[in-house]
Amino acid sequence: MLPETRQRVRLHTDRRVNAQVDQRIEENVQRYGRDRKTIERRLKALDREWDIERALEANAASFALLGLGMGLMVDRRWFILPVAVAGFLLQHATQGWCPPVPVLRRLGFRTEGEIGEERAALKAMRGDFTRIGQAVAPDIRATEAVYAARL
Repeated sequence: MLPETRQRVRLHTDRRVNAQVDQRIEENVQRYGRDRKTIERRLKALDREWDIERALEANAASFALLGLGMGLMVDRRWFILPVAVAGFLLQHATQGWCPPVPVLRRLGFRTEGEIGEERAALKAMRGDFTRIGQAVAPDIRATEAVYAARL
């Protein structure tokens, strides 16, 4: 059975790395959630952050093109590189894991969902969300905001 899309990378990431990612989210929310101006700047930075899927796609395309170019100009054996890259992409699409994933995760690349958790927590601290007609308290603690964003 295939894992659900939202959790597939986290399921195949070392639990310590996932814990570091979660800790980073909480720290970022505490650091940037102090005032509206800082929250705005952080939200814009989150809009520009590359998630792990984008990083994998860019790296795969680069290595595939490199393999094709080298196969055409240097030696046909280089054609194995785009074949391997395509296999890794298929493996990632179905399982959520391929050899570059652990490296990218340790380099700090997060999933779209993890970036979204930080974004939602910051918006909650800014007071964007309402519950039964009441705004979320602007002084909500960062940990509570992150927890609420994960629900």
